[in-house]
Amino acid sequence: MKNQTTLLLLSIIAYLLIATPTFTHARKQIPTAAAGGKSWVRTIVRGSENITQLHFYVHDVRAGENATLYSVANASITATSPTSFGLVNVFDDLITAEPDINAEQVARAQGTSTSADLVNQAVAINMNFYITSGEFSGSTVSIAGRNPVTEASRELSVIGGTGAFRFARGYAVTTTYLHDSEANYSILEYTVYVTYSNVALWSDM
Repeated sequence: MKNQTTLLLLSIIAYLLIATPTFTHARKQIPTAAAGGKSWVRTIVRGSENITQLHFYVHDVRAGENATLYSVANASITATSPTSFGLVNVFDDLITAEPDINAEQVARAQGTSTSADLVNQAVAINMNFYITSGEFSGSTVSIAGRNPVTEASRELSVIGGTGAFRFARGYAVTTTYLHDSEANYSILEYTVYVTYSNVALWSDM
């Protein structure tokens, strides 16, 4: 009789383990991708913080009537410097979810880049990703750092944000997806990891 009771209890426990859904409070992924495709934005919840991954393509057009990058200043040595030291560019680049420039437009990359290395090809970046599509439309992610443009993979810092990304921190990894020197056109692939609070710290005053 004792063995039968033990077997019955084990059977009930096994049934409950199978039938009861598993909940995790430490990490939960919010589904944002459309059915059948991978979204350019994904969010993980970790307690009181969200971690959002943004993956997109920046179109850097340097010439022609549709140019989005312009030189606005230089130094006395810029013309003779092997790294164009002191050259300052300002840009308002289109960002798409896929490499095709005609793909879904999701954001703009707006800011400045300054050639700031006398020896190596590297620029100082001050840039905002202004989101124009999806759940974070109207929010910005601020990026800054040293971008060694000739390296295969470069890392920049997330230093803040607005809207949904207030108090943001994190990092961005960028690679050159395409560079056409004759057309003065580049496609830069970005993966950005943004950590920010999902708790309202205080009401707007």
